[in-house]
Amino acid sequence: MKAEAWMFVICTIFLVLVTPTYWFITAASEHGGDWTGTSALVMCTLLTAMVAAYLGFHANRMDPRPEDRKDGEIVDGAGELGFFPPYSWWPLWCALTLGVIVYAVAMMAYWLMIIGAVLGVLALCGWIFEYYRGEHAH
Repeated sequence: MKAEAWMFVICTIFLVLVTPTYWFITAASEHGGDWTGTSALVMCTLLTAMVAAYLGFHANRMDPRPEDRKDGEIVDGAGELGFFPPYSWWPLWCALTLGVIVYAVAMMAYWLMIIGAVLGVLALCGWIFEYYRGEHAH
């Protein structure tokens, strides 16, 4: 985790240098500066600093992984890596029902929003419980 923490530290340093430069360059323009871009860069800086602090905090308190050790071998990382889900159609149905709800709000068709919400709950339940039955149950 130390390598990941250092990557975020480097990104934070980069953003700390770029953000004031961006603000200074846009402040010199005739419109008086781009506050949207500057605030977005400030928030990105704070986000990368937060992730770097989190990863650095946990890297010091956990045993090093095989890839973090200098004497680590490839065979040290052998074994089960975790569960990787197979294909699923449920995200498509969730996205489509969200599209129906957004369309209903834009058109002020509240009856369609209710239909989309009911179908969305069904699609979300199907996505949550898809590994409890069927071919991929465990």
